[in-house]
Amino acid sequence: MEPRTHLAIDRRLCGEPLDLPGTADGTARVGLVTLPEMAVDAAGLVHGGFVFGLADHAAMLAVNHPYVVLGSAAVRFLRPVAVGERLVAAASVAETSGRKSRVLVEVRRATGDAGGGAGEGEGEPVLSGELVCLTLERHVLAPAPAAGA
Repeated sequence: MEPRTHLAIDRRLCGEPLDLPGTADGTARVGLVTLPEMAVDAAGLVHGGFVFGLADHAAMLAVNHPYVVLGSAAVRFLRPVAVGERLVAAASVAETSGRKSRVLVEVRRATGDAGGGAGEGEGEPVLSGELVCLTLERHVLAPAPAAGA
């Protein structure tokens, strides 16, 4: 799968796409190693916003449209994450109706191959949820066309 969206995202903070060419449309896997700058305290607890950002990035890549944006999200944080852990988000489009896609996402601790290859195992889940993604006709920041144009 060749990403068509979120091309300028900072992959250090939001994850690196793991999918190989030939990955099924409507699915995406994104890996992230949590960094010290993500910690909220001296114990190394990672702020949940970074875990959510990883899940969001995977959902956007599952839809993979240049003008996809997040409409809403319902997620559950299941376990804490510490600095230095490797996470993998898996997203799949469950349903699409018009411009609206319902995407199921799960973030797990990674085990095994730290390179993110096909042999990488999945550990315990740390986040699960459903994100509603909207596919727009133009960039969300583009000015609206003039009336009558």
